[in-house]
Amino acid sequence: MLRTLKNYSKTIKLLLSGSLILTLARAITLPYLVIYLSAYFTLSVVDIGLVIGSSLIVGSLLSLYGGYLVDRIATYRLILACVAVFTLGFIGAFAAQSLWLFYLCLVSINLAYAVFDIAVKAGFAQQLPVAERSEVFSIKYTLTNIGYAVGPLLGAWLAQQGSSLPFVLSSALGSGFFILYLAQGARHLTPGASPHQPPAFLALGRLLLRDHRLICFTLGGLLSAVVFGQFSAYLSQYLVVTESAEVAYSTISTLVATNALLVITLQYAIGRRITPRHLKQWLAVGLSLFLLGVGGFALSTSLPLWMLSMTLFTLGEIIVFPAEYMFIDLIAPESLRGLYYGAQNLSSLGGALGPILCGMVLASHPAHWIFYMLGAFIVAGGLFYCLGAAQLNKANTAATLEG
Repeated sequence: MLRTLKNYSKTIKLLLSGSLILTLARAITLPYLVIYLSAYFTLSVVDIGLVIGSSLIVGSLLSLYGGYLVDRIATYRLILACVAVFTLGFIGAFAAQSLWLFYLCLVSINLAYAVFDIAVKAGFAQQLPVAERSEVFSIKYTLTNIGYAVGPLLGAWLAQQGSSLPFVLSSALGSGFFILYLAQGARHLTPGASPHQPPAFLALGRLLLRDHRLICFTLGGLLSAVVFGQFSAYLSQYLVVTESAEVAYSTISTLVATNALLVITLQYAIGRRITPRHLKQWLAVGLSLFLLGVGGFALSTSLPLWMLSMTLFTLGEIIVFPAEYMFIDLIAPESLRGLYYGAQNLSSLGGALGPILCGMVLASHPAHWIFYMLGAFIVAGGLFYCLGAAQLNKANTAATLEG
């Protein structure tokens, strides 16, 4: 991976650096929010979940318009604006005296991060040929997971030193990248859409709804994200119900560490081999591994079994994640690339739904039933992926015959 990074242009390196830095900044503070909301706003556990979960959902929904802006505004200016909003959001969250102001800052952070992520993907598409994009997506995902692995540990240590330090460091990281990109960012990157094209967001939204391939893959991604988006949350819920608090904590800590270690070490090696030509087969393998992992969770009675199941589950994640982006990259018109990435980003809503749905099942059914539900989501997501892939093959065949 390091050898590949050396061969990338300064622009690609800077975009990858931004993904790592902003993810680290977000990961430092977000796990600490539960404690902060409880201590400073005296919220209950239910209210804390609503604040954090709904801010993620609102940010994801608004990012669809952010994808539209990616196609209309110069990448250099848009990235600077996103990083500025991201940084000010952390400063505002710490300074906020009212819950509503704090909530608006959280939404701003999540929205800015989502739009930045879309702009980075669009930047990759502008700079690299199709054959090299799966590789850079895998590198980006590896760096993102490094940020999520290191961030919570750093944030927990900082919180012990002072309640404001996680916010201070997150805003400092954002400020640092803002200055770096202001000085080194590529000003020549232009949006894909014609500057003379009128900004008709609703008209373009109707256009997206007519692309059945995009709809199928967005729905497939949303259903799959219920399973892998927030797996640590629903596994924690399950373990708290079925085990003692001590066993639950040690098990989930081991599983999260196993997942992070496998993604960091294997994502690039596997992800770079995923090609458009065999996309359907790769997705089938990835979803099968998800099913095996979830089935293993249901049967696990010891820590080694939990770790084996997590290994299978993580291998599925490593395959499905870059394959999703590869598919969207293949079907997105150059002038609407940002909007297509924004639509694909809606699949993150599934991650927010996972803990909610699992909590409802745990409250009303035997604990192991959550794995039946998760398995059903994997199968349903796989069906939508197959429909989308079939539509893509049909379009490719028609284009070949016309040619």
